[in-house]
Amino acid sequence: MGNQVRHLLSAADLSGEEISFLLDTASALKRKPQPLLKGKHLALLFEKPSLRTRVSFEIGIHHLGGTAMSLNANEVGLGEREAIRDVSRVLARYVDIVAVRTFGQAIVEEYAEFSSIPVINALTNEEHPCQALADILTLKEKWGDLRGRSIAFVGDGNNVAASLILTAASLGMDTRMAAPKGYGLPEWLVSEASARAASSGGKLTLVTDPRAAIRGAEAVYTDVWTSMGQEREAERRRIDFAGFQLNSDLMSGAALGAFVMHDLPAHRGEEITDEVIESPGSIIFDQAENRVWAQAAAVAFLLGVAHQVER
Repeated sequence: MGNQVRHLLSAADLSGEEISFLLDTASALKRKPQPLLKGKHLALLFEKPSLRTRVSFEIGIHHLGGTAMSLNANEVGLGEREAIRDVSRVLARYVDIVAVRTFGQAIVEEYAEFSSIPVINALTNEEHPCQALADILTLKEKWGDLRGRSIAFVGDGNNVAASLILTAASLGMDTRMAAPKGYGLPEWLVSEASARAASSGGKLTLVTDPRAAIRGAEAVYTDVWTSMGQEREAERRRIDFAGFQLNSDLMSGAALGAFVMHDLPAHRGEEITDEVIESPGSIIFDQAENRVWAQAAAVAFLLGVAHQVER
């Protein structure tokens, strides 16, 4: 359609400079919420269940003086009850920005293609850019400068891993990932993240041995082994991911005082133990809190008002 509206569908849609700008904006808004979005309306179009994403978007918009409304799959039925392109064009006449939480990445891409307003990927099977921004914001709060700091993701090369690796690699971080054979990241993403790491002065290391990835890492991240929609593979995955559980034994190889990260919901006792979730290094609930501010910053950015934030 050739419109020049800016969307956030993939972590690859943001340059390293833009990610840094968003993180600074999020920090400023967290310190001092500002009514930048007075009179602006966000629609949340959710085809998958949500706790953090829905609440954090609604609260974030409220903090900035705007309003949010949530629509679920039964109310909309993207591509079933109504064509995706029609839903996209109708909602663009009502609201200023839309966040879509759906299944395949192709759905959010088609939605954005026909949208005359900004569209945010609030989770697809392939990516979760909002989560990655909140994750890196949390580390920025702990460390300040992110360049050269090390983060290891241990587990499935899923949507969370994909967006995290792209975002961390863009900021000059020492980014590592360990996944069992056959569960790694898609090829396009590996080459994109490698290119970003090369230009930012970062490093990207992909291995199949969790101990190798974690060795000396300053932050260690894991996620569920079986994502929404993969329930039939759960038993197979439990076998394939044996040895990838984030427990105190595995964590002992990380740097002293390493942070523990998880995007939640967690399957306690499966990919991570209670002991590790509740350990002093756990910043898991800080990550959840920062979804509010990372997403508020992304909305302000896409609506062209982020530069107005008092810093």
